[in-house]
Amino acid sequence: MIDTGTGPPLVLIPGIQGRWEWMSPTVRALGAAHRVLSFSLTEICPGAPAPDAFFPLSESYIDGLLTRAGLQAVTLVGVSFGGIIAASYAARHPEQVTALILVSAPAPTWPLQPNRLEYLRRPLVSAPAFAFDSLGRLIPEIVAARPTSLGRLGFLLAHLGRALRFPASPRCMAAWVKAWHASRHEIECARIGAPTLLITGEADLDRVVPQSSTLEYLTLVRGARHVVLPRTGHLGLVTTPEAFAQVVGQFMDETHRAATGNKGQVASRGTR
Repeated sequence: MIDTGTGPPLVLIPGIQGRWEWMSPTVRALGAAHRVLSFSLTEICPGAPAPDAFFPLSESYIDGLLTRAGLQAVTLVGVSFGGIIAASYAARHPEQVTALILVSAPAPTWPLQPNRLEYLRRPLVSAPAFAFDSLGRLIPEIVAARPTSLGRLGFLLAHLGRALRFPASPRCMAAWVKAWHASRHEIECARIGAPTLLITGEADLDRVVPQSSTLEYLTLVRGARHVVLPRTGHLGLVTTPEAFAQVVGQFMDETHRAATGNKGQVASRGTR
């Protein structure tokens, strides 16, 4: 777990690789104006959980995180698979979520491709192929996001360095996805009452989660809005962390002003 920065608080939930450290450039950018709390998914439960246990455990973990941080409510920022966790929590704990931001998150019922189902069946054996496939999907957006060869190489080496220093667990990743598919029809997005923002990259650059899947939340969550990070795909929060932090900060500011204004109007009506 990490708790850094000062300002309006947010909880940043990592994607399927499960390590907050992979998002460290994003944490630094957000931490310039916000209190950022994040964690690795393995902190929710060590090892691979039973399919019906992961989401209840994740809810309990986030509850405990807020309690330890002395927070009653917070903005949730869920990245990719972390967006599923964030949406599930927001639907079940509306009083503790002031705003919800889903970053290139798959829709709850998004079907996996056949090759990814093979990864689930044999996670350890398939790990090298999964890593190679993932790298191939990310290269085009790194080229688009970084205008120079030196910048592209520098980003790639730094990102690979974080991945090697803080390795993901293929067995846990497979268990988390199985938990999602076992409970995906139970994620009641219609119950989400918090202001919701969808952040995606460009449709042709996100080759991990189709932009169209994330945009399903526009119909699943009442009042949800969508913003595109230009020249990015699935990794926009890491390839362009300052731009990402600016979008997040603007949305949080708007949400706070709207909530404060509504409270003021209620108070004014009450004094008449």
